[in-house]
Amino acid sequence: MIDLVIRGDTVVTPQGVGAHDILIADGVIAAVADPGRIPVPEGARVIDARGKIVMPGGIDPHVHCKWHLPAPDGGATLTAPPDVVSKAAVHGGTTTIIDFTRAAQGRSVQDAIEQREKDWAGHCACDYAQHLMVEGALPVDLPPQVGEAIQAGFATVKIFTTDITPSRKGRMVDFGDIWEIFQVLAANRGLGVIHSEDNDIVMHMYGKLIREGRTGFENMAEVHNTLSEDVSFRRIIRLAEKVPGTALYMMHVSAATGVSAIREARQRGTPIYGESLHQYMLYTKEDYKRPNGQIYHTYPSLKGAEDHAALWQGTVDGSINCVATDEICCTLKQKLQGVRIDDTTGGNAGVEPRVALMYTEMVGRRGYALPRYVDLVSSNAAKIMGLYPRKGALAPGSDADICVLDPADQRVIRAEDLHEADYTPWEGRKMDAWPCLTVLRGKVVVENGTFKGSLADGKWQHRKIAEPILAAPCL
Repeated sequence: MIDLVIRGDTVVTPQGVGAHDILIADGVIAAVADPGRIPVPEGARVIDARGKIVMPGGIDPHVHCKWHLPAPDGGATLTAPPDVVSKAAVHGGTTTIIDFTRAAQGRSVQDAIEQREKDWAGHCACDYAQHLMVEGALPVDLPPQVGEAIQAGFATVKIFTTDITPSRKGRMVDFGDIWEIFQVLAANRGLGVIHSEDNDIVMHMYGKLIREGRTGFENMAEVHNTLSEDVSFRRIIRLAEKVPGTALYMMHVSAATGVSAIREARQRGTPIYGESLHQYMLYTKEDYKRPNGQIYHTYPSLKGAEDHAALWQGTVDGSINCVATDEICCTLKQKLQGVRIDDTTGGNAGVEPRVALMYTEMVGRRGYALPRYVDLVSSNAAKIMGLYPRKGALAPGSDADICVLDPADQRVIRAEDLHEADYTPWEGRKMDAWPCLTVLRGKVVVENGTFKGSLADGKWQHRKIAEPILAAPCL
């Protein structure tokens, strides 16, 4: 029985943009029809979204909730849990987030998964999934467990090719073990999600700048540099191409060299996809010199204007398929606690403004068509990560996950108005629209800024990567 109808004149569906009624029953889209063509049953709620943009709920494929945050004194704290981040997400029109389960945090991969689920079940206002993360020297019995996890719906495996900073030993996986994991991915039809930097170059540059006394975080781009991204991307791509059936998703692409490596691999037919972050696309290394410049940083580093241009071009030619956040929700004090190249806090509180911010930058300022924008903040992530068409589409049979953007709400972003941290790197930016309605599986969870959902609403999502995604670069 139809229980909710959203009526819009600018509705973004897989077929394009038009005037439609979205009819919802039991949390699923029952029909997308011409306005008024299907009678609305008595008792169903009708929401008039004419004059607004109706789109699939946002999907952020790269967040870190309840994450260990290193401190300069050698200690660590935890970032905000899903309880906080997921409420911010739905306030911003995002209905699905993908976080990480660290395999090393359990006695086995299964144990790690079960322990991590305790952080999420009953603590999440939106739907969620987990990338499985492998780190350091891999135990000999780990690869078969990874294969079992892929089959159980944890379809993506995160790998670091660097320790990131000298103090974070134990994250980098050596290329022999990466080779083994790639074979597991290929055999089980999983996807490798890669933090790719050249560890030799990064650690050399840490040592060089420390010897020269140039330890301030404003020098970060010299350490996590464009050469590192070039060398590492090409090496990991070459390895994947030597293991038939391996598909890659390159996380937080930050440099023109990374975009070029992805583009060239795609031209060879390699199934590879690129993700950038909104801070890479809108800030440069010059912003490190601003007051509290750490708030713009995540790892790798911000780069130059030419890298900016390449990232935006990548969203047009298909080299960059998703725009994520690398969400680290912490306080301003925590974000500013590191002042050196080797202790600056990474990540950003960005899951709430992402959908509106990228609408403003893509549609408002750069003239992107609405379907392309929706691809970059929702649909492509669903397709690549094994959620489509359950997520990321306004289509019959899809979950009724919906964001409605109101172009009349051209607010200026202020940290005091957001729901995740006491600062925002987007302070003072004027938006061209802001979400006025968020629907999760047919339930109105945010309406006109009022939270109407529950931390019990979010459900873990089983994922299986579609064969076309694994076979060739199809986006």
